[in-house]
Amino acid sequence: MSDEPYYCSAQINIPPEFPEILKQFTKSAIVTQPKDVLAWAAGYFRALANEEVPPVKQRIELPTVTQKFDSGLTPGNLRILNKQLGPKKTVEIDTILDYWQVLHLPKETFDEISRIGNFTGEVNWLNFFAIAISNINENLTDSMKLLCEQLTADPEGGAAKIPMQLFVDLYKYLVKIDGEISDSTVDTALNHLYYMSEKQDGMIMPRNFIAPECPPLY
Repeated sequence: MSDEPYYCSAQINIPPEFPEILKQFTKSAIVTQPKDVLAWAAGYFRALANEEVPPVKQRIELPTVTQKFDSGLTPGNLRILNKQLGPKKTVEIDTILDYWQVLHLPKETFDEISRIGNFTGEVNWLNFFAIAISNINENLTDSMKLLCEQLTADPEGGAAKIPMQLFVDLYKYLVKIDGEISDSTVDTALNHLYYMSEKQDGMIMPRNFIAPECPPLY
């Protein structure tokens, strides 16, 4: 006869919050559709335990005609990373890699972004984020549009306004990374956008720089 204790269903104590936790986990997994479910699940429950933002997308996403997802990056994945790391401002590059791997994003893409930005040790998160954004867009205008959409405090589907100074910092950083955009092009575009932002309480939005009357950003 076995010496192991026998438990009936009436003896097993299920914490009252357990069903809701599993329900939310299942919904999050369906929406996020992680490539590596086990790695993602570990990151998900670790984030909950540490009272951090879990790696969850807002919705199932598909690529648009102007974006390329062949690198494994998507706006949804980048939004997750920014929610998790954006509040830190500066982040150790190894920490970014840890969060990157939870989403099962390609290591070679991470290495390429790190090479382009010369990122080692502690890095400016928004600089890393901007290069990652440019990785999935065809041109600088599309990259700045997506940066506005990701960094705005406006509700989704809104104007996607961000402070003009933030726009300038990220725009000039990507221009420097590009290395082939003339100073006159930058100055002409920014002079127009500064004029627009003065009428918008110091804010700028995508419709300002994709409008026909706006000088090209590149």
